Amino acid sequence: MDYHVTYTEAELVQGLHARDQKVFGFLYDHYSPALYGVIVKVLNDHGLAVDVLQDVFLKIWRYAEQYNEEKGRLFTWMLNIARNTAIDVLRSKSYKLEQKIQNITDDVHLDGGSLTVYPSVDHLGFSKVLDKLTKEQRTLIDLAYYKGCTQEEISRVLDIPLGTVKTRLRNAIIQLRVILNK
Repeated sequence: MDYHVTYTEAELVQGLHARDQKVFGFLYDHYSPALYGVIVKVLNDHGLAVDVLQDVFLKIWRYAEQYNEEKGRLFTWMLNIARNTAIDVLRSKSYKLEQKIQNITDDVHLDGGSLTVYPSVDHLGFSKVLDKLTKEQRTLIDLAYYKGCTQEEISRVLDIPLGTVKTRLRNAIIQLRVILNK
């Protein structure tokens, strides 16, 4: 693939809708590392993540018409497909809560108050953004979005009321939006 070729987001969307294989190849070459990083973060299994990544790109190809640019950017749509597909795999394999969580304090990867994000995702700047959240907010984001835990599961694991989990998670998401909009 010629890495000197670039596309605008509008051209990528138009190419996807037209089933342009060059555009799809460009999407794969440029976005698969970031999507793979998110999938690995959710599954914690590199071998399975490769299979899920292929499934994600099949879904992107099959459901390209469902992308609505008024609802968000193309990358965000693809990222949601990747995350949701990985979470579906976790749930379909009947992972128990203990397997998903393992040991929260070890698995959240807090080192001096910062969350470790896989290097393949770090180029997106997620680690810097997440570092701006409180430790509590990072833990909630990690459990909900990377581990695929429901709010009820988070409530049980952290031993806090469900309403508190909902409020704190909502506040964490609002804080992320504020940080990203700066």
